[in-house]
Amino acid sequence: MKKVLFTALALAFAIVSFGQDEQPQGWSHKGNVGLNFGQSSYTNWAAGGLSSLNGQAIFNYEIRYLKNNFKWDNTLNTALGYSIYDFKKKPVKTDDKIEFTSLAGIKATEHLNYSAELAFRSQFAKGFKYDEDSTNYISKFLAPAYITLGIGIEWVPSPHFSLYFSPVTGRITIVNDERLAEEGAFGVNDLDKNDTILHTKVAKVRYEFGARAVAKFEYPLAKNIDFSTKLELFSNYLNHPERIDVDWQNMLVLKVNDWLNANLSTHLLYDYDIPFYDEAGARIKGSKVQFKEVLAIGFMINLK
Repeated sequence: MKKVLFTALALAFAIVSFGQDEQPQGWSHKGNVGLNFGQSSYTNWAAGGLSSLNGQAIFNYEIRYLKNNFKWDNTLNTALGYSIYDFKKKPVKTDDKIEFTSLAGIKATEHLNYSAELAFRSQFAKGFKYDEDSTNYISKFLAPAYITLGIGIEWVPSPHFSLYFSPVTGRITIVNDERLAEEGAFGVNDLDKNDTILHTKVAKVRYEFGARAVAKFEYPLAKNIDFSTKLELFSNYLNHPERIDVDWQNMLVLKVNDWLNANLSTHLLYDYDIPFYDEAGARIKGSKVQFKEVLAIGFMINLK
């Protein structure tokens, strides 16, 4: 885990050497909407294989306001994807996210802002452990959902990079489902210093108070290649502040032309409070690094 954090932080701080550009005054907006598809088919294929049909929808949008010493950035990122292996069975979800952030800031120095940020993260549809059980869902809309609100400072050395740090951040984890809440899914049951559940009653909400850091970087690596990365770190002052939650997302987009592209996305998560279980059903000590990678080819239209 320490190696992951070191690599992420090294990347985040190494990229600030890019040049300066002027940001436009007033309102500005940009975004994109896309549909990605994939298909494979096998008939009497001696080496084996499984026919499938894949689809993914993407919608991203940013609305920004800049006036003298005041700025306000609003960003929405969404995606939903499925893969069909058997039309008689449920489609397998391959991607699903709703992420919204709203950050307002007042300039303190040339590259430093006093800032406040509100962030929301959840998903659209139910998710399952498809290799074990496609009947009982393990997640759905607002189960989980994460809401964070904090005040701090934002360092913006260039339009391509920003680093936000909030030493005063409240985070709420919501599991709006009775069964999942009873199971303690997504860490809604508080643990003491010995990792023992503090409350026996069903909890659907978990409150945390701590520090949060968010590093963002966007840059065109070449004429038709765009790269973006976002690293989020959170430490809970109230319980084991040394256990750092990590959320690291990367996106590489290769543009064939104005509407056709291929994109590769990765998402790494680590949260000590999210439970994992061994084969006997007992909760393992600590948690596990979660990793997702999606490669897609399809249509992407820029919205301006």
